[in-house]
Amino acid sequence: MSDAASIIPRPLVRTNQWVIVISVLIAWLSGYYWVLAIPLAAGIAGVLFDFNPVMRLAKLFLRKPPSHYVPEDKEQQKFNQWMAVGFLLLALVSYALEWTTAAYVFTAMVALAAFVAILGFCVGCFIQYQWKMYVARRRR
Repeated sequence: MSDAASIIPRPLVRTNQWVIVISVLIAWLSGYYWVLAIPLAAGIAGVLFDFNPVMRLAKLFLRKPPSHYVPEDKEQQKFNQWMAVGFLLLALVSYALEWTTAAYVFTAMVALAAFVAILGFCVGCFIQYQWKMYVARRRR
């Protein structure tokens, strides 16, 4: 994890998580579910093109060099972002199809995971670890 290309400064990750949480809250409170397209588009760009516009914008506000912040593993964040993209996409499709219950479930799941990550527990990390352990046990 020492390679600078394989890490992301924690404030950038936190900003991305807050954008997800705030977008979900705006969608719930206003009914403008299209707001979820913002973190969805940023997430898709991040995982497919290695360019997350939310993080890129947040990087402009870093006060110290990126290497002076707590590092987050880029590959783990990419895994987490894939999950967030999936839930946001399912939520948007559910809203578009007027499947309100499903939309609330998917938005609640992604918002809760992002908020819990802000508090310090990475749900995606836990899922990926459990998956790797399962695969390792099956190989034995």
